[in-house]
Amino acid sequence: MELDVRHLRVLCAIADHGSLHKAARQLGVAQPSLSTQLRRIEHALGGPLFLRTRAGCRPTPLGHAVLSRARPLVSELAAIVTEARAAAARAAGGTRLRIGATASRALPGWLRRLRTRVPRTEPTLQMDASANCLLRLVASGRLDMAFVHEVEGSPLRIPAGLCVRVLVEREPQFVSLAADHPAAALPEVRLADLAGDRWMVDSTVDGEWDALCRVLREAGLDSDMLHGDYLTAYSLAATGEVVTVSQPTARHRAELAIRPLQGDPIGVRLLLAARTESELDLAYGELEESYWEAARQSPAYQAWLSRTGGHPRTTPTTTLVAQTSRTDTPRRRRPVPVGP
Repeated sequence: MELDVRHLRVLCAIADHGSLHKAARQLGVAQPSLSTQLRRIEHALGGPLFLRTRAGCRPTPLGHAVLSRARPLVSELAAIVTEARAAAARAAGGTRLRIGATASRALPGWLRRLRTRVPRTEPTLQMDASANCLLRLVASGRLDMAFVHEVEGSPLRIPAGLCVRVLVEREPQFVSLAADHPAAALPEVRLADLAGDRWMVDSTVDGEWDALCRVLREAGLDSDMLHGDYLTAYSLAATGEVVTVSQPTARHRAELAIRPLQGDPIGVRLLLAARTESELDLAYGELEESYWEAARQSPAYQAWLSRTGGHPRTTPTTTLVAQTSRTDTPRRRRPVPVGP
């Protein structure tokens, strides 16, 4: 097998994440496929490149030697592609925008609005479960901006110098459960109503596992916790195997009930980060419109907003410039505004 840039990207992703599972998610491949590909690369190079332990993957001396040559090549190729695409966009009279994001129902509407506005903007999208990873990519110049969420109680490690704009100060997290679950008949669910259920949570989402463990512990519950991506979690929740945390904007499905948790014990802050305020201005308005469009399509979220006294925002959100490695801004609880 002859090595090409794809193989070098694989090695860099494994080294960056320290985990085959996380690297596979970033690259958009199945973990068994990535493991097979790594074995082929190691066979072609004549030795193991990573030590596999229960704690993850660490480069061997040979791996360090290969990575020291691979990283500049991968970065240079990425720069060539970025510059070429930007030049092509300028020639076509548009702007190229590299966006990173954690999962959100606002994304389709955001991309659509950016593509159809004048002057035209052509966005590219990179998804990652880790908000911290996306913020590092923005700081290094590999992304122009990132739309991420910060789980309450687990501040993000925002690189120094990034500008951060708050879209929603505190978005409540709901629960998804089978439509025939006894608690699905309630307008809002108490954690005690789920005492006999197993929870499935994606532990690669920064802060989410810890937040749910803390909330369950404070409620006096010792529930079983399962690791799993949210696509799997929603599928299992529909059959009654598990319950799972859900964004309030989640799309309605006949076999699932999406309900608020009594007291809103889990919350996240929605942020848009970029290197400059002018970059934030370039896409923030379309993101805000798209988020509230998604909110209006969620009956459960609309009912929650009406019940808790949500109201339209009348002043712009504050732009914060991070000067340290963490966000130190006080967390104020205030009503989430109803969309326009």
